[in-house]
Amino acid sequence: MTGRVVLVTGASRGVGADTARLLAASGAHVFVNYRDKVKRADRVVADIVSSGGSAEAVKADLTDPAEAAAMFDVVRARCGRLDALVLNASGGMERDRDPDYAMRLNRDAQVRAVELALPLMPALSRVVFVTSHQAHFHGQRPTYDSYEAVAASKRAGEDELRARIPLLSERGIGLVVVSGDMIEGTITVTLLDRAEPGIVDARRAEVRSLPTVAEFAEAVAKAAVEPVATGHTVFVGGADYLTPTG
Repeated sequence: MTGRVVLVTGASRGVGADTARLLAASGAHVFVNYRDKVKRADRVVADIVSSGGSAEAVKADLTDPAEAAAMFDVVRARCGRLDALVLNASGGMERDRDPDYAMRLNRDAQVRAVELALPLMPALSRVVFVTSHQAHFHGQRPTYDSYEAVAASKRAGEDELRARIPLLSERGIGLVVVSGDMIEGTITVTLLDRAEPGIVDARRAEVRSLPTVAEFAEAVAKAAVEPVATGHTVFVGGADYLTPTG
């Protein structure tokens, strides 16, 4: 990734932050997107810079079309191109959001981000969509009640992006999906445990161990650079999801 330019959405903490650090360590200049937690984003940038990497924070609420467009204007002005777009930001379990928020963020905002990024992305660049097994297999496997809106909207987002593979391929741009089981230590797992106490422990006991943030971030970072076919899905943890049912 030496000399390449990457934007990671939702990168002020967790998987996004670790992904940003890994890509910067590989030589990329990384734009660390955040919605409103500027101090957290600045800490991620400081960590990268202190380790000899190159990064900068860029604010945008992805559900706001104007803010999203302004973010890509910053990328254009600073670097003139974008070699990888990592779509990590997601949500929908927050109590203070309207009922349509999950779909606006996990589907509409993801598609908008790709459309805004396309003019900046040269041939051989990559879009990485980060999702969960609960979302990727939505409609095929049962999900938790508290996660239903997220699972349905992220599956809708993945479907919309896959429908654009022909357009992306015409431009030489690849799409890779990274899907994970519950990821130990993420805000999603914390919210799931609050909403339905015991389900995280039950899942942990069922599979013996859950992937960590570091393990999942490593898979996401690799998906941005490894030579795989467009449309490929990388699975992290949850081997039972990969076993045919019925």
